[in-house]
Amino acid sequence: MKRRAANPFPGVSPAPDRHGKMRWRFRKKGVPQTYLPGEYGSIEFRKAYEAALQGSRAAAMPSRHQYGTFDWLIEHYKRSPKWKKLRPISQYNLGKDFDRFSKVYGKRRVATLRTEHVEAIIGKKADTPSAANHLLKLLRRLCRFAMRKKLIAVDPTLDVERYAENSDGFHTWTEDEIIQFEAHHGKASKAVLALRLILNSGAARQDVVKLGRQSVRHGRIAYRRGKTGGDVDLPIIEELEEVLALVPGDRMLFLTHTGDRPYKPTTFGNWFHDQCVDAGLPHCASHGLRKAGATRLGNAGASELEIMTFLGHSTPDEARTYVKKFNRKRLSDTGMEKVSRAKREQDLSNPVEKLDIHRRKALKEKGN
Repeated sequence: MKRRAANPFPGVSPAPDRHGKMRWRFRKKGVPQTYLPGEYGSIEFRKAYEAALQGSRAAAMPSRHQYGTFDWLIEHYKRSPKWKKLRPISQYNLGKDFDRFSKVYGKRRVATLRTEHVEAIIGKKADTPSAANHLLKLLRRLCRFAMRKKLIAVDPTLDVERYAENSDGFHTWTEDEIIQFEAHHGKASKAVLALRLILNSGAARQDVVKLGRQSVRHGRIAYRRGKTGGDVDLPIIEELEEVLALVPGDRMLFLTHTGDRPYKPTTFGNWFHDQCVDAGLPHCASHGLRKAGATRLGNAGASELEIMTFLGHSTPDEARTYVKKFNRKRLSDTGMEKVSRAKREQDLSNPVEKLDIHRRKALKEKGN
């Protein structure tokens, strides 16, 4: 009698559905029952089986997309611990980036991606270097995850160079632009309230829309940054106190939409940019005010840690930029002052030599 072959996948059994389609069910004590995707014994099936053995139901969930495509990769990235560790605002923004990329390249296989393909993809946005670099960053994120999933052995984005762009990023508001904005809208306007809130609290747009009376205590304004989770706790200076005093006492949030409804971050950003355009400053945006606030601190001689606290960052790396700018300005001032002082001393010494009779006589005799 011929002996029956052992099941190569213990715990897996056939489970046809009511339409007769064959499905493969995995059951093991202590692990939730699940169905494995793909053909029996396929690579996708085996990967899901290994994940199910480890008790990871999320990794064993049937995929809605074809194995090895960018759609499949993005779907599994959103199941990964790396995705789950992101803050909601980061998940939202990255999700939008994934959606845009998926519409064009979602059905393509990751394994066929080459360096020249990456260059061509980001080259379509070459007119906007920051957008091209942002897309390259997204591709690198996906390719590194694809290597972990064993879809590719080498990252095709490694040798792709970034486009040259403005290293300062968003335009930093100047003091003249701040004065122009306030003069146009008036101190009692919501636009100036928004400007001074961001300028004096370092709040990003997703943070400033949440600031209100609950954020103020004992003459200080405090909040937690939505992007980094860093805590910000700052004294309310006179410039900010002046406009906060104009907010109606029965309103909890400082900045509200029509009908006292709270702003969404994107809606607020669009509204504020419209205020900049109205004031003749179309190149300005809310994020540039955070940089202007940090610049003020740097010009006042604040340390890296003080600027880091204002921006709500966990490291002083970006704050160091503002300190360096201040130091360069200070060193250039002191250097040029030395030149000016030396020139003044030289100009003062020349008349003395001209008035020195004995020196003039000696020079005359030497000439003869």
